[in-house]
Amino acid sequence: MKKSDFIFLLVATAIFLPFFISNDAYEWYKTFNATHGMVMSFLKFAILSTMGEMIGLRISTGVYINRTFGIIPRMVVWGLLGMAINMAMIIFSKGVPMFMEYMGMANASSTINGEMCFEKIMIALAISVAMNSIFAPVFMTLHKITDTHIGHCGGSVKALLTPIPMKRIMTELNWAVLWGFVFKKTIPFFWIPAHTITFLLAPQYQVLFAALLGVMLGILLSVAAVAGRK
Repeated sequence: MKKSDFIFLLVATAIFLPFFISNDAYEWYKTFNATHGMVMSFLKFAILSTMGEMIGLRISTGVYINRTFGIIPRMVVWGLLGMAINMAMIIFSKGVPMFMEYMGMANASSTINGEMCFEKIMIALAISVAMNSIFAPVFMTLHKITDTHIGHCGGSVKALLTPIPMKRIMTELNWAVLWGFVFKKTIPFFWIPAHTITFLLAPQYQVLFAALLGVMLGILLSVAAVAGRK
């Protein structure tokens, strides 16, 4: 284990351990999460998804942070994306059951919030398919664009203030990897099953679980980056 691995684990432990050993800290988290959901979405994704990308960078390059990584702009961007994910989860978790009722499935909205049953699993799967078919490709493309922009700005905080050259970056993206790996493989084989589980959880745990999945997203994107270089 390298010194950087020890430091990373130490920081991660310092962030999360209080919520496991202190009832007061955990109760504060639950209260704040219930009353300030969007703020907590920002914080969860800013911390967890950035850590996921750091782990991914460690896997692909051997270091947690390089010259162009830009931990501050990444945390800000992930926080904003996390708020968008929270919004999308609310829209799809409420809208898909309503659409299923419109199409003839009685009580879909109450079933998804009820006890575990086959119908609830099917509704959760439908929500996940809808969100990952409509929202996820746009989200993943936008994330790749912001990721590229931060790199072009040398990881500096100025990336948050500099207009993104959308046309140039979109033409530079490796669409073969984005389509062939990120869309075509991770969405059906990982994200749809993972988010099916997400929507089976109680609402107060869904965004946290989605943020934890952001750690996996960072690792998957690092694998995609390695594939792109090959």
